[in-house]
Amino acid sequence: MTGPLMLLDSAGLWFRAFYAIPDKITAPDGTPVNAVRGFCDMLSTLVQQRQPSRLVACLDLSWRPAWRVELLPTYKTHRLDLGGPPGAEDTPDPLAAQIPVILEILAAFGIATAGALDYEADDIIGTLATRGPSPVEVITGDRDLIQLASDADGIAVLYIGAGIRKMVVMDDATVQAKYGVPPSGYADFAALRGDPSDGLPGVPGVGDKTASGLIAKYGSLDNLIAALDDETDTALGRTHRAKLTTARDYLIAAQKVVRVVRDIDLPVLDDAIPATPVDPAALASLGERWGVANSIGRLGVALGSVST
Repeated sequence: MTGPLMLLDSAGLWFRAFYAIPDKITAPDGTPVNAVRGFCDMLSTLVQQRQPSRLVACLDLSWRPAWRVELLPTYKTHRLDLGGPPGAEDTPDPLAAQIPVILEILAAFGIATAGALDYEADDIIGTLATRGPSPVEVITGDRDLIQLASDADGIAVLYIGAGIRKMVVMDDATVQAKYGVPPSGYADFAALRGDPSDGLPGVPGVGDKTASGLIAKYGSLDNLIAALDDETDTALGRTHRAKLTTARDYLIAAQKVVRVVRDIDLPVLDDAIPATPVDPAALASLGERWGVANSIGRLGVALGSVST
């Protein structure tokens, strides 16, 4: 098998499917299954287009890890479900009911899943991408994962923020052209300019251009923070030095929050594309119960086409 290892930001796919497909798509009993159908169909398209040999659906067992919140209390606060259990993500009830069905379908096919307590799916993806072997393709609509792209390491990030049809392959050149920094500098760039989607306020008065210029000049936030104490460094400028010095504590915390963990002790996975479903009876039952037999069938055909 010569195809890449495909790593899915699973929650990103099912959220995208839920909002992209009308909830009038229902099971025979009237239960919405738009996310189930959309997830299966998107995965079918990705498998057919990219021809992976290995596949892992990565999961958020802790979507807002306590250690990240301790470092940066604003982290993802806007996405909390204020009416639900403490720390729960704001997930529409019709979508929450479909997630177990998606996981059952993955299990019945024999598609590997991976997650770890106290870590996000981003960290699982980072660890598996680093572990390799390459080539690796990361499927996500989350810009945070752009930091993983590396031509040298054989890791590409397939960004689906605008949908599967407008997917952008984020390699070294693409990231550099779009953000003015290499992928390895993207996390520090994001910490500087801020990212409202994750509750990162950024440094007041520092936008994209300034952030990319600072990372290009100093190489990393670590070097930039060190320069604040170097009175001989006149390149930083009085205005930037004042803004960054005021935000020093934020920057020290934010860089740890934004950087993806890449060394979680995960078990070895059987991530080969399944040639045949491990539980065809379960798949048939799921397809009939939820009215998604056609989507399951299309995914089965796609998987079968790359496993032979």
